[in-house]
Amino acid sequence: MTNEQCTWHKSTYSANGANCVEVAEGPTTGVRDTQNLAQAELNLPAHEWNALLSVLTR
Repeated sequence: MTNEQCTWHKSTYSANGANCVEVAEGPTTGVRDTQNLAQAELNLPAHEWNALLSVLTR
C-alpha cells in the first residue's frame, strides 16, 4: 500500500497528543505510527481489520 493509493486518517478519539496511529481503510487496511510515517506500516486484509475492531470494541 502506498500513500498515493490511500487516504490516511486518525481516530476521532485521538487528541493532539503524540501517541497516535493513522489508518487507511480499503481492501487492505494500513496502520502506521504518526511519529514515524516513513517507517514500516502494518497492512491487513479488510476482514482481519474488521475482526480486530470487533474484538476491541466489545
